Amino acid sequence: MKKNFLKILFITALIISITGCKDKAKEATTTAAEAVEKTVNSEIYNVNNEASIIEWKGFKPTGSHNGTISIERGVLDVTDGKIVGGSFIIDMTSIVVTDIPADDKGNAKLKAHLTNQDFFDVEKHPSAGFTITGLAEVEGKMMLSGNLSLKDAKNNVTFPVTVSNENGVITLTSETFSIDRTKWNVKYGSKSIFDNLGDKFINDDMELKVMVTAVKS
Repeated sequence: MKKNFLKILFITALIISITGCKDKAKEATTTAAEAVEKTVNSEIYNVNNEASIIEWKGFKPTGSHNGTISIERGVLDVTDGKIVGGSFIIDMTSIVVTDIPADDKGNAKLKAHLTNQDFFDVEKHPSAGFTITGLAEVEGKMMLSGNLSLKDAKNNVTFPVTVSNENGVITLTSETFSIDRTKWNVKYGSKSIFDNLGDKFINDDMELKVMVTAVKS
């Protein structure tokens, strides 16, 4: 009976492990920041900040939190209907928590924690930025690369996107992907940096989904 119990326990753990891996968003390929090539004779599409947003999700052993961050402004450079460059500014002061009711004290507490020096230190770093360095089809998927500037660090990230261009409106939507926040010096609660956290750690991986709409100027 003990052997059967151990076998069931092993199978259960394996199923949980497989499910967890399946549900986890793939980490964006992250490399050193790249030089940005200047585009010439391209059409300018202005980012519609009301129709553009970034969704985020963070994890810890007891669960997760999620919310949004606003895109303040930006442009896409377009040649022959295709994105060849561009950049946008992310308003880090606009962080919103959506999994806790807005009138709950826990909402304000978490937002304050995310915006203070422990995490994104928005008083010192009110904006983040993303500058496109490439867009290419790889194994049937469109892969967007760009320099992500966050806090006092800059790295190049690559993740899958879908792009549509209809009637002078470009919509760019990423798949949900993750980044390792410690590569941008967001270190609070990271067990890869601090070894005395026990089960009080926060996962290094942070999920993002980027949705950008831009209109031909």
